[in-house]
Amino acid sequence: MELSNVAVLNDYFLGRKEAIVAFTRALVEAESPSGDEAGSKAVVSLLAAAAEAIAGVTKIERVPSENYGEHLRLRLGGDSPKARPILILGHTDTVHPRGSLRQRPWRVEGDRAYGPGVFDMKANCALALEVIRACVETRTRPEHPVVLLLTCDEEAGSLTGRQLVEAEARKAHAVLVLEPPASGGRAKTGRKGTGIFSIEAHGRAAHAGLEPEKGASAILELARQTDRLHALNGQGDGISVNVGVFHGGTLSNVVAAQARVDIDVRFSTREEAARIENEILKLRPIDDRIRLIVKGGINRPPLERNEKILDLYNRAKVIAAQLGFELGETQVGGASDGNFAAAVGAAVLDGLGIDGDGAHAVHEHILIDDIPRRGALLAGLLATL
Repeated sequence: MELSNVAVLNDYFLGRKEAIVAFTRALVEAESPSGDEAGSKAVVSLLAAAAEAIAGVTKIERVPSENYGEHLRLRLGGDSPKARPILILGHTDTVHPRGSLRQRPWRVEGDRAYGPGVFDMKANCALALEVIRACVETRTRPEHPVVLLLTCDEEAGSLTGRQLVEAEARKAHAVLVLEPPASGGRAKTGRKGTGIFSIEAHGRAAHAGLEPEKGASAILELARQTDRLHALNGQGDGISVNVGVFHGGTLSNVVAAQARVDIDVRFSTREEAARIENEILKLRPIDDRIRLIVKGGINRPPLERNEKILDLYNRAKVIAAQLGFELGETQVGGASDGNFAAAVGAAVLDGLGIDGDGAHAVHEHILIDDIPRRGALLAGLLATL
């Protein structure tokens, strides 16, 4: 992309910075935790209304999601089935429960804007619409149509959004994911996949003082299984296993008849995913008086770094250099909807959102001065594809 065009885009976003911040505030103050249908619809209403004011947007769809609210899908450009679109991907739900805004209201301190969900990823929803507007107003519209898909259940595992993401990714020329960047503003060229499992142990209750030998402790069984599970860490470069929740027992003087653990699994390759899933699903009791029930499986496949991803990253890196900054890259342990897009064969570049810190935390914030260059970077990347 010519340097003069990059400068035009940068000037455009500098001029729109305050408007983007104001719209971000409106989105943050419409709380939309995963599973809050009213909150989801309120945020989508704000976004859809803003999209209606953008010339060239040919379709705006509010897609119902049972128990979660609405996904939003809009399109810039023609509807020809032969035209492979560029997919911009994000989500409107947050991890912050309703009422978080009362405890941590929107505030701006210097270059930082704080608020529940601002970094992950309300500000990037606002940025996505502004990028589409910029393509029209600066006449840098890409050759391909652009589809923006904002799902409403990403933080809860994309139970209804996954199908939409995969369908759009299969048709896409490229997929640009507006999740927050890694530390230092780096793009994400690889993500671990995730698995979610649970194990229930059913043993035999007994009086812990009078006849403990007649009991079969479900807690002891799962404690031993926890040790066995954590021993799986390090079996592959990307494998990590964590028993994060442990429930069990009734009273301290009763041998526990029942217990349950919830397990988080991460992996870097499909081969690692298959191996760790098999290891967990084939677990058998250590105490043969105990009955185990193992549930769960792989939730998100890994986003594996490949040549298609590196090509997108290198394109973005060149544009960033023209904007006067270095765009780094890294591979991370967290997953996103970009994992689903990569798994169906799409070229994906993740972590293209506005820089900041504190995703899911009380100090969550964005860096306001990063808005113009991120917007110009994304719009410039669209124009080169």
